[in-house]
Amino acid sequence: MKNNFIEYCLNKKGAIKDYPLGSDPLAIKIAGKIFALFYEEKGYLNLKSDPVISQNLREQHEDVRPGYHMNKQHWNTIILEGSLPESDIFAMIDHSYNLIVKSLPKNVRESI
Repeated sequence: MKNNFIEYCLNKKGAIKDYPLGSDPLAIKIAGKIFALFYEEKGYLNLKSDPVISQNLREQHEDVRPGYHMNKQHWNTIILEGSLPESDIFAMIDHSYNLIVKSLPKNVRESI
């Protein structure tokens, strides 16, 4: 299942993978900014999220928690082997990617 999510992230326009801390975690970046961080050994995925949406997701889903080793307000950790449907995780990946792209300077967004 995790490979589906990694592939999905890497199919995003401009996405690249990086291992900034060794073999784990795997960072998926756009223009040098992380939008997905896979802790493959733990089965976690960290995704950026709007703070209000983050809180709502945590209240609704047991497998969505404050970001592991990240800013707890802006990042969520998703338990990949949990009860969340794949479609929900794909939507969270899209949200994270879109937040990062939106934060990029206009000339960088246009070049992606």
